[in-house]
Amino acid sequence: MTGQMTVAGAIRAAAERLADTSDTARLDAELLMAHTLGVTRSDLLLRHMSDSAPDGFTALVERRAAHEPVAYITGTQEFYGRSFRVSPDVLIPRGDSEVLIETALEIAPHAKRVLDMGTGSGALLVTTLLEIEGAFGIGIDASPEAVAVAESNAQSLGLIGAKARFLERDWTREGWSAALGTFDLILCNPPYVEAEAALDPDVRAYEPASALFAGEDGLDDYRVIIPQLGKLLNSGGVAILEIGYTQAEAVTKIAENSGFAVSIRNDLANRPRCAVLR
Repeated sequence: MTGQMTVAGAIRAAAERLADTSDTARLDAELLMAHTLGVTRSDLLLRHMSDSAPDGFTALVERRAAHEPVAYITGTQEFYGRSFRVSPDVLIPRGDSEVLIETALEIAPHAKRVLDMGTGSGALLVTTLLEIEGAFGIGIDASPEAVAVAESNAQSLGLIGAKARFLERDWTREGWSAALGTFDLILCNPPYVEAEAALDPDVRAYEPASALFAGEDGLDDYRVIIPQLGKLLNSGGVAILEIGYTQAEAVTKIAENSGFAVSIRNDLANRPRCAVLR
């Protein structure tokens, strides 16, 4: 795929190689080539297609052919128009999760204190704090490696310590919320995949299981989190939880049993994607 071949030719060959692995083979090939060249994808397409293909590209294509996600190969993923660092220690932020941001900006545009539970890459919290002027936020995660990734994203995107803090906390352990205070807005993308769910190899083999799976029905973490939200929310505060598209009824029941009024918001595919608890 490399040697005397042009960048355009190498991308065509890579797209063919990846056709059985990915539904977005051409895009994957372009992103991997842009990463190899150290340029943006738009710059690649405008200025580099007739260059000689670089060394190292073939190795990245083979990693993708083995189902390793492009975001882990390149170390970055775009979310809400910004580039976030990712590693195998955190879930890859998905476009579907942007509905949580849009919902937060609609119903809590003046939130002053924000909590992100299971912050991972920090994408939800960092984005919210950049979009809501004057807000302060805390991101928690049980994984110290995830906390480090989130901190690096906050710093690289211009959030200094006075605006955001990231802490290693595990909501299944007694006293995890001590000294956090209360919040106007709580965001949470918890594990919600059923233990035996059929997942793409890209996800099951590479993304962190602790951030994916939540028991036989995928609801274990909701059962732990939701009853604890009342003591963390200010009067008039709101919690927004990402859910699996089949889980709206079950999560609504758990939340109503804890005294919350619940509404459901859909994602871009018009499937239930988040539960709004008041």
